[in-house]
Formats: sequence, C-alpha cells, structure tokens
Amino acid sequence: MAAPSSRGARHPLVGLGVALVSAAAFATSGAFGKSLLVGGWSPGAVVTMRITLAALVLLGPALWSLRGRWAALRRNAWVVVGYGLTGVAGCQLAYFNAVTHLSVGVALLLEYLAPVLIVGWLWLRHRQTPRRLTVAGVALAVAGLLLVLDVLGGAHVSPVGGLWGLGAAVCLVLYFLLADHVDDDVPPLALAGGGLAVGALSLGLAGLVGVLDMSRGASRVPLGGVVVDWWVPVLVIALVAAAFAYVTGIAAVRLLGAKVASFVALTEVLFAVLFAWLVLAELPTTVQLLGGVLIVAGLVAVRADEARGPRATGEGGPLSQPCPAP
Repeated sequence: MAAPSSRGARHPLVGLGVALVSAAAFATSGAFGKSLLVGGWSPGAVVTMRITLAALVLLGPALWSLRGRWAALRRNAWVVVGYGLTGVAGCQLAYFNAVTHLSVGVALLLEYLAPVLIVGWLWLRHRQTPRRLTVAGVALAVAGLLLVLDVLGGAHVSPVGGLWGLGAAVCLVLYFLLADHVDDDVPPLALAGGGLAVGALSLGLAGLVGVLDMSRGASRVPLGGVVVDWWVPVLVIALVAAAFAYVTGIAAVRLLGAKVASFVALTEVLFAVLFAWLVLAELPTTVQLLGGVLIVAGLVAVRADEARGPRATGEGGPLSQPCPAP
C-alpha cells in the first residue's frame, strides 16, 4: 500500500479547486442528458453510451499512465473492479431505477446522503467521532439540499424507490472510499479508465439480460432552444461529465480525503441548477439560491473542522486521512 507520507501531504486549496471542477463537470450530465431523454432515449441507453464512450476515450491515456506500473495495477485489481462495479455502474443503475419510482429531487437527496454516511462510517468503524462543527456542517448541507432540490414541492415517495436511492448513496460512498484507498502508484487516469471499463461492461451486460432498458430515441433532439444531432449531447456527457469528471474526481479525493471531497461534491447540484439555467433556460428560484448558500456554509464548516486536525484525546487520525477498505 502507499506509504503514509504520500497521503499525509494533502493540498487543500488545490484539492478544493479540483473537486469543484469535477463537480461542475459531473453536473453537465443533467442539462445535456435531459435533451436525450426528451428525445425518447431511455436512461439506460444514455448512461451506457456515456460510460462506454468515456472508457474508450480514456483507454489510451490510462495505458500510457501505467507504463512501468503494471505491478501496482495488479495489486489493486480488486479495488479497481469494485470501483467500477459500485462507483460507476452500481451508482448509475441504482439512481436511474430510483427515478422511475421517485421524483428526481427525492432520488438526488437520497443519493447525496453519501457524505453523511461517510461521517457515520468513520465514526462507527474507525472511532473518528464527528465534532460539533462537522455535525453542524452536515445539518446545513442536508437542509440546503432539501431547498435546492425542492423535495417538499410535489415530491412523491415509494419504498422501492427509497431502497434504490439509498443503494445509490451506498455506491457513492464506495466511489469516494475506494478512490481514497487505492495505492498512489495507480494514477488517477488508470483508476478512472479501469473503473469506467468495468462499469461499461457491467452496464452492457445488464442491457443484454434485460435488466436495463436500452431503447433508442430520435436522431435529432432539442437542446437549448435548437435541435441537434443525438451525438452532440452524448459527446458532452461522455467527455466532460464522465471521462474528465471521473479523473478529476479521483484526483480530488487524493488531495482532500474521502470525507471532504464528498462534501465538496454536493456543489454538483448547484452547478446542475446553473447549467439548467444556461442551457435549458430553467431559472433557479429564490429558495434554491438560499439552499445553495446553506450547502456552501455546510462545506465551509466541515472544511474548517478538518483544518483543526485530530483531537488530542486520541479519537483516531485526521478524518482526511485515507480510509481502510470497507
């Protein structure tokens, strides 16, 4: 495994910037993916095209980044496979199954309980008791999510959808923990490329056995007031919202640690609202803007708590340190 010193030297400011860029990249999938859904494409077809194309794009760079490091990849093979099955394929499948039973807002809220689950995991498994500032940050972030996603306005709930949504949250937790657990000798490009390849194969298999609907829609779809060929939004969600987003997301976890990176990822919902405004002319409401302020306040609280370092009472190492495999 990586030496402790290699992960001990975190770079919070650089990591924060990388994490925000990753969240913004992931957020483009909503506005551009919606054009395909409106055009009659099934969610399964959209996500499979997204992940498969991203895996193909990263294949060459991933192999290039591994030159001389094949032994590290072999040591971490099961971590890479687990990352692809859970953080890539599992999260996508669970979320899209959740939205078939729930409103989008409720499904997203359940998925983005991941930072709360990570805090709970570190508490129960590694005795890293959250301090009051972190608890306050969690409360602010969850309240902000409720407002941004407008969960209380016209939302509907079902037990089956709730289970799928919680499944998406667990997969998102594993996305962060596994990205933080892999050796530093495995480059982010290699982990992202390998995970996307595993995810693409899993989604393809799910489509072949009928678990995932792969229905194709119109060849031209509406996007931002114009009609474009279907491959235009596909390129955006594959290159930006998958290939680039996963690579920068992994880099952010290594720079910040799983917990802080997961909280910064909450800003994805803010960027999603922004892109919906810019691309689809869907204006954010005052309540959504207030929710965004609460999410940022929660993130600041958690980051400030991390900057204080571990308690002197020996409750465990810093919460930004790498986590053992779950």
